[in-house]
Amino acid sequence: MKLLFTLRSVARRAILALAASSLFALPGCSGDKPKFNAIDVTGADYARDFQLTDHNGQPRSLKDFKGKVVVMFFGYTQCPDVCPASMVELAEVKKLLGPQGDRLQGLFVTLDPERDKPEMLKAYMANFDPAFLALYTSVDKLPEVAKEFKIYYKKVDGPTATSYTLDHSAGSYVFDPEGRVRLFVRYGSGATSVAADIKQLLK
Repeated sequence: MKLLFTLRSVARRAILALAASSLFALPGCSGDKPKFNAIDVTGADYARDFQLTDHNGQPRSLKDFKGKVVVMFFGYTQCPDVCPASMVELAEVKKLLGPQGDRLQGLFVTLDPERDKPEMLKAYMANFDPAFLALYTSVDKLPEVAKEFKIYYKKVDGPTATSYTLDHSAGSYVFDPEGRVRLFVRYGSGATSVAADIKQLLK
């Protein structure tokens, strides 16, 4: 009888200890992981970095923008709708961030380096925000960049050799202030939604 009582006491203490340890472990398990509106791609083994040239002729990589949230969109200047709409939305995001707007870096990567020359890219960015940068690479290196960022693009022939259009992915990558890819924003998500996510990354 005494042995049975002892075993019960041991079991009770073990259960209480387990419950206590579980209680203290709960915050660590659930954590304070933020809930984003965009697709959370934290830890992805793609979209890790780039070696491109900006419209001022300066070599660029993610380390140049440390301390800022970077939003990166792939498109081309002759795009009739998706590209300008995305850049207008990003400019609106910057306004919604208020004083923190200076910690947002917009990047536009051209998928049409044949036609999008540096001076054209610079003028294009001026339509949205003078602090935004357009980036480019050579025609032969572009497929490698697109593969790293899982970007689809395809030339669609027009009436003449230079009047083609491009079918392409229509979303943006967001990098945190440490240069880590964190989010993929679908086209048309809305400036308010994107600004809320960026504010979390800037905390």
